[in-house]
Amino acid sequence: MKLTLYTDYSMRVLLYLGANSGRLSSIAEVAQAYGISQNHLMKVVNGLARAGYIESVRGRGGGIRLGKAPEDINVGVLVRYTEEGFDLVDCGSCVIAPACGMTAVLREAVSAFLSVLDGYTLADIMARQRTPDGFSLFPMPAAVASG
Repeated sequence: MKLTLYTDYSMRVLLYLGANSGRLSSIAEVAQAYGISQNHLMKVVNGLARAGYIESVRGRGGGIRLGKAPEDINVGVLVRYTEEGFDLVDCGSCVIAPACGMTAVLREAVSAFLSVLDGYTLADIMARQRTPDGFSLFPMPAAVASG
């Protein structure tokens, strides 16, 4: 199973905001931290804000931050929100679908995949992102480090 870039970027934004929970972050800052397009992140951030995963503060000194506690953000629920569908193959247009046992097997596999994700929260993932020496995976932005 392959998740879309939208889901990947959604998780990245949430991880970044979780790691920097004491302050507002900008989309540009998140994009720079990951080396990805700011334009791509704007759509992701809008979707996450509409769903309540993040809060957006407008105006001078504004930015984005988590809208929920990391332990209240379930990874499985997030993936279901960000992905459009989980059909691994198009069984609906297959002539042998009514007699094929593969459809049920694939449905079971997707269910198992989502069940594993349901067992984790953003807080669980954040706990795993620390390096062995205790440093965060994200460098402190220069504006924050100097201020």
